[in-house]
Amino acid sequence: MASVDADKLVAKADKLTTLSFTRWSCDWRNSTSLYEQAAIKYRLKKDNEKAKIAFEKASKGQEMLSSPWDAAKHMESAAVLAKELGRWNEVSDYYRKASELYIECGRSQPASDALAKCARILEDPCPDEAIKLFRDACAMLEEDDKEQMTFDLYRDAISVYVKMERYTDAADFLLKWGLAADHCNAVNSQCKAYLSAIIVYLYVHDFNEARKCYNDCTQIDEFLSSDQNRCATKLIAAYEEGDADEIKRVGQSSTISHLDHVIVRLARKLPTGDLNSINTNKVEEGEPFDENDLT
Repeated sequence: MASVDADKLVAKADKLTTLSFTRWSCDWRNSTSLYEQAAIKYRLKKDNEKAKIAFEKASKGQEMLSSPWDAAKHMESAAVLAKELGRWNEVSDYYRKASELYIECGRSQPASDALAKCARILEDPCPDEAIKLFRDACAMLEEDDKEQMTFDLYRDAISVYVKMERYTDAADFLLKWGLAADHCNAVNSQCKAYLSAIIVYLYVHDFNEARKCYNDCTQIDEFLSSDQNRCATKLIAAYEEGDADEIKRVGQSSTISHLDHVIVRLARKLPTGDLNSINTNKVEEGEPFDENDLT
């Protein structure tokens, strides 16, 4: 019965938003209220498809009534229902639209949160899209000078990169995280990000890139005087000496244990290749520091 009642509400609302010879303008106020009532009824009935469409129409109505906040909330409700239906493209479209509506309200945090919610839903079915969403969510907050709020987003994105075995991208994003942390004076997070990037390069047995990254990071005073730098120095030295036991010992250190779990798991597996194959002479010495390398 609830579904039948909801169908009548939608039919009435559709009529109020359809122009005709006798109706020259849409009645968005009354139609939006009807769509909202119908959406709730459909959702209670677990008719997710119709509930999703009703919330989408209700969102359009609130937008026409110059209420972007309410429009965004309805769009998020539609996204949740799209998730239940396994419509991943729609999930992304709805959450991105919600984010745009929050931006219209001048609210970067809920706008970023909407993208982050979507990214976490899509991590398994659509990891590439999840990465884009995490990156966009970070950029949104950084543009509003809210770098401190991006840390969980960086952490989640790096986890997806590692899961996809896109290790170079993970290292690059760790360096970007370090730069964001620097902008908000989060020194501990900055130093952890730089050590983590070095570990990722070592995990893929790219010692030259690891040492270059290390050399760049040691140009930064905060990192140079940190526990994370002392740990990185020991790792680099152990690789240069081909000392697998020392590498394993450093990998078990408390400094590494305090990194994010995904990085700790990589560090515990070092070394991953033949240490004798490392040619430390390939790294150019005295290369000038370029801060852009940390972006």
